[in-house]
Amino acid sequence: MDLDAYFDRIGWRGSCAPTLEVLGGILVRHMTAIPFENLDVLLGNPPRLELGSLERKLVGARRGGYCYEHATLFAAVLRELGFDVRTHSARVTMMTPRSAAPRTHMFLTVGNLGPVDLVLDPGFGGAAPRVPVPLDGTPAGAHRIMREGGEIVLEQAGQRLWMSSLEHDIPIDFEMANHFTATHPASHFTRMITMRVFDDAAEVRIRNRDVTLIKADESQTYQLADRAELRAVVAKHFGFDLPALETICVPMIPEWQ
Repeated sequence: MDLDAYFDRIGWRGSCAPTLEVLGGILVRHMTAIPFENLDVLLGNPPRLELGSLERKLVGARRGGYCYEHATLFAAVLRELGFDVRTHSARVTMMTPRSAAPRTHMFLTVGNLGPVDLVLDPGFGGAAPRVPVPLDGTPAGAHRIMREGGEIVLEQAGQRLWMSSLEHDIPIDFEMANHFTATHPASHFTRMITMRVFDDAAEVRIRNRDVTLIKADESQTYQLADRAELRAVVAKHFGFDLPALETICVPMIPEWQ
């Protein structure tokens, strides 16, 4: 892949050596520069996971994406740099019991950087850790990995985010899960807008019509008036303009169906 274009996209000017310091630096720059968003799903364009397509969208067009897009692109970057990367699926259990949560999330682990493998989750949105999280349970900021039976659990300040058997999944597994996530009516990505970006030291979140601006310990939420305002907010804070947003269909917003 075109690493120079990717590094320009995320603003990385540091070393490219496969070290722990570089891994942490690139991870936080990736998550800061490339938004989390599911707009293509709602626009009837299921995301493609081929590397060339991801480069054109997330790097060239300066768009964002959801977990499969972020994790697939980031894994490719790390492999190019010489990191030992593995890809995994997880069940998101923030608001759903394990028995009702399909494996619809993608995350990574990296080994060979020390005695403990590290969890990387560049595509989990607002609750994602922006640092590598050790698999041995050592806290990483507000996040840590716990063990439950034969699975691992990612927690944030005591809240369970997802669970995984840590099986090494392969691209066809994510193609199947991506198809469900992007097309099935039971997937919340096909029913609602969910976006997050960092803009001028502030975090901006969009959830359906609610826009939340978070800066330091203060937050402000307001509601979008219409789809034209959604387009304007996305252009201002997320850095790309999509005319199609003025006709986007969002099932959870009755007047936008």
